[in-house]
Amino acid sequence: MKISVFGSGAWGTAIAMLLQDNNFDVSLWSKFEEEAEVLRSTRKNPLLDGVTIPDSINILSNIDDAAKGAGAAVIAVPSFAVRETAEALKGKLEDNCLAICMSKGIEKDTSSLFTEIIQDALGNNTAIAAVSGPTHAEEISRRIPSACVAASKDIKVAEMVQGMLMNDYLRVYTSTDVIGVELGAALKNVIAICVGVCDGLGFGDNTIAMLMTRGLAEIAELCVKMGGRKETLAGLAGLGDLIVTCMSRHSRNRRAGVFIGKGMSAQDAMNEVGAIVEGYYASKAAMELSKAMNVDMPICVEAYKVLHEGKSPNDGLKALMSRSRKSELNLGEERWVV
Repeated sequence: MKISVFGSGAWGTAIAMLLQDNNFDVSLWSKFEEEAEVLRSTRKNPLLDGVTIPDSINILSNIDDAAKGAGAAVIAVPSFAVRETAEALKGKLEDNCLAICMSKGIEKDTSSLFTEIIQDALGNNTAIAAVSGPTHAEEISRRIPSACVAASKDIKVAEMVQGMLMNDYLRVYTSTDVIGVELGAALKNVIAICVGVCDGLGFGDNTIAMLMTRGLAEIAELCVKMGGRKETLAGLAGLGDLIVTCMSRHSRNRRAGVFIGKGMSAQDAMNEVGAIVEGYYASKAAMELSKAMNVDMPICVEAYKVLHEGKSPNDGLKALMSRSRKSELNLGEERWVV
């Protein structure tokens, strides 16, 4: 089977290499011919240090060529390019082509989940799945043992994706909770920025543990309100991804937060990181979803104010610490209190 990966960043390249290891006919698409030519000629992606792209992976910049004959289309572009890419694929994929969303985020202007955007573009007859979990591209490309979740409303589709991806260094679990998997993937980036900010401010492990735990509670509350399952957030796509994004040296979101904590503006911090910081965009969607769904999300809202309104990180933390007294759990409803 031909599988085409749309998006030639670190994540798309790592997934293309994994699929090639699994003996698929793999094409890797870049929107830019100049970038595609560099990848073809050097077989190196600058974002994956020390990794060689196998010669058997066909690197393309023509989206028609990449789409033609594909049995599965993996969308692994940055969050801001998901809608553009999905629209560009409209009418180009085979009728029975499976769409697999590996982009993590929420569309900043509409607060739409990416599977919703892809489904709208490709049509209701297209089978679609979302894949997420604690899987840094740098480590997947080096074949370091990892695990993730493949989620689809149709469990048979999730199992199909599981079969495509799973091998001796990537263990894949299935789920039907697409909402929970996508929200966990997107909003952990916001919490990771907050963790980095506190590190940059010189705070300690207590502060980091507080933000991670209470941040997860916020995400879970929103997940349930939107129709997902809170237990999903206790798994790989929630807690697992939160841990790796908040604590890893590979995390762009955490690094951006550190720079902000040390006094940089949000824009300067992202420039310093030199790659897409998805939590910056997800914070706006989190704030808007918090209002729309009437879910209290104080950490995500304060993150939005720091990132988009210029509020000082210290003032943001003071606002969180001075909130009214609460119980940790609402036992009558068996849920966290935020």
